[in-house]
Amino acid sequence: MDLELRELLTDVAPALLATKGYGVVTGATLLTAAGDNPARLRSEASFAALCGAAPIPASSGRTNRHRLNRGGNRQANWALHQIALVRLATDPRTRSYAERLRTTGKSTKDVLRCLKRAIARETWHLLVHPAPVPRTDDLRPMRHDRGLTLAQAAHHLGTVTARISELERGTRPNAQLAIAYRQWLFTV
Repeated sequence: MDLELRELLTDVAPALLATKGYGVVTGATLLTAAGDNPARLRSEASFAALCGAAPIPASSGRTNRHRLNRGGNRQANWALHQIALVRLATDPRTRSYAERLRTTGKSTKDVLRCLKRAIARETWHLLVHPAPVPRTDDLRPMRHDRGLTLAQAAHHLGTVTARISELERGTRPNAQLAIAYRQWLFTV
């Protein structure tokens, strides 16, 4: 089932799977929320509202704040939440963004709300204006031609060998890692 879903998602939205944090289930959930014509969503704000990630003003007096949206597609909101948690755990850019928000006095809920809104914005762009996914089928032969091991590649790129193997086989695409891997192979 998961393999079939991965194949379908790869055919329809390969850029989604190739982006950090998106998995098969979360990608399929967001694609399902967007529907068969994501271009009908005229803006990233409309997609965020559809997913329940658009902020709702909750200001009173001189206090200017927003609260979490409890409406929208709850499964899509869950998918955005899962992607936010994965990125908080693994992506240095996301962690630094969250720290900047915390230094301005935002609570954990506020940080997650901001992250989900940013991820919804990114998802809309990936669905409506997808960038081409870099090829990975030639990475393994290039590595073999240079006499390099998976462990050497993983060590240089700061990841585990299984991740490099999955990238080479095309079972778990990652555009950023593929570009960095290709650049490294050309410099070695």
